Amino acid sequence: MPIRSSVNSMRWPLIHVCAMVVLISCGVAAPAFAQEPGAHDRIYVVTHADLLPPNIATGNKLLQQYVADSRKEKGCVRIEVYEQISRVNHHMIVEVWESQQAFDAHLAAPHTVQFRHEIDPMLGSPYDERLHHILE
Repeated sequence: MPIRSSVNSMRWPLIHVCAMVVLISCGVAAPAFAQEPGAHDRIYVVTHADLLPPNIATGNKLLQQYVADSRKEKGCVRIEVYEQISRVNHHMIVEVWESQQAFDAHLAAPHTVQFRHEIDPMLGSPYDERLHHILE
């Protein structure tokens, strides 16, 4: 039992390290990127969405549509959704927004409100959204 509890306590820090590796490997959080004009105003969002297994197909379509709609928004620098290889019902959404105002407008957008309303009953755990900015 002690081994299992220590693995569980390490789960979230490891997930966030993995998220940063994804950001860096995509060129989203590379050091040169931080020197672009306005980069320090950008909001980096990492969200974990864990679908209940019976909802995987429907949830995946919803996630893909959310990403497609979000990419059309003014202020969206980048958005991707990743599916965990070992657990295909676990997803990570990585977003970059030009500013807090752009992100706030995104949250109020009808497609975002609809997405959150539709995905919520499909989730096995709360929608875990965490905002970040470049450390100066």
